[in-house]
Amino acid sequence: MPALSLLPRPLRMPGALVRAVTYTRWLHLLIGSLPAVVCSFVYPGWIGLLEPGLLWVLVLPLPLLWCAAILPDARLAEGLQARLMLRPGPHARHSPEGAGTTVHDGLSAAPSASWNDRARTALWLTFRHQLGFAVAWSSVVLTTAVVDLLVTASSGAPQTELGPFLPSEPGQCLLLAAAAFTTLVCVVVLPGRVALAAARLLLGPSPTELLAAAEERTEAMLERSRLAGELHDSIGHALTLSVVQAGAARAAGSPEFTERALSAIESSGREALEDLERVLRLLREDAPRPASRPGVEDAGRLLASARAAGAQVTERIRGPLGDLPGPVSREGYRILQEALTNVLRHAGPVPVAVSLEAGGGGLELEVRNPLPESSTSAAGRAGGRGLRGIRERAELLGGRAETGPAGDEWRVRAVLPQAPPGGGLRERGRRLPESVASSPDGARSTGGTA
Repeated sequence: MPALSLLPRPLRMPGALVRAVTYTRWLHLLIGSLPAVVCSFVYPGWIGLLEPGLLWVLVLPLPLLWCAAILPDARLAEGLQARLMLRPGPHARHSPEGAGTTVHDGLSAAPSASWNDRARTALWLTFRHQLGFAVAWSSVVLTTAVVDLLVTASSGAPQTELGPFLPSEPGQCLLLAAAAFTTLVCVVVLPGRVALAAARLLLGPSPTELLAAAEERTEAMLERSRLAGELHDSIGHALTLSVVQAGAARAAGSPEFTERALSAIESSGREALEDLERVLRLLREDAPRPASRPGVEDAGRLLASARAAGAQVTERIRGPLGDLPGPVSREGYRILQEALTNVLRHAGPVPVAVSLEAGGGGLELEVRNPLPESSTSAAGRAGGRGLRGIRERAELLGGRAETGPAGDEWRVRAVLPQAPPGGGLRERGRRLPESVASSPDGARSTGGTA
């Protein structure tokens, strides 16, 4: 069909006639004409298809359509119909922007959220009704004319009420039949394209819906970043402990110490596998919700792992850690985990002082250890991904974190404040979704990047 590709798109009729979307659009307009068709059955009826009085059926249903447009779900129903019939295909049911997205290909499928949406819906229903009835009327009249012209050309006797308007010469009848058929093809093809353009204009997303769609995409990217941070913290901690334990066991040469090291490696590996399974469940929408994530009240696990790796840990714990808000507790656990991992990775089995103080719904955390002898190692730690993640986790909750040398020690200090009044946490002035900020099952991470 190379010659057809040179024609303007509206004139590529032969190609359009073999596309299913042409007929779904035509059917969509015919459905929109049903109120007028029902009225036409009352008056003037089938006999009056060509009478001027038929125009009243274009006006009578309009008040009913405008009342229907006030209902919020009317816009949702029209948007879904437009998606499935004006732009049919799998893409109409599954939006590429992500699950839950209501905007696709310029067509919105969401209830009316404002009077502006209701007004646009009323205009769309009016347009669809008027154009649909014009298409239905033209389709019936043109189909009848084509059949009657062909019958008249072959027998010379018109078969319908169109007879008085038809010529009697067979040649003229055939020419008019061809012209009527061409017009019928245009009626089937072109109004559907006009309806699609009008639907994008009148059923397109409002500024509020566009903003909501942008927020959905942003939350999806943030969620991927959070999951990457979870894997970085958990798997990195387990691998660091395993490497330190294996190296210490080889250097010690003691069967008893080797047994303890293997037990610690097994325990940390099992915890890392549990975290990995939890993250994979989050990525699989059909999987059951994972178990709760560990909180700062489970800090004893981290301290025991660090001691098993050879670190001399002293802790100072004040306040009810179990009473902290979920996000504060979970992020405090991850910050402590990353701080201890960095100690073992860069300084080895050295004395470590851990301080945890809970009060007023907030948490103050501090980890201190002697600086390693190599200054380059300390410099490398200052720009590490894990330390940046600690600072980001604290900032996400509206707190702060400090990492760096303090005299002859390396210090990690984080202050995670109580959640602000009104519920939810705020990320640099922007309110986080409640499902992320205060999920009771801990299924979602609330901060950190890899």
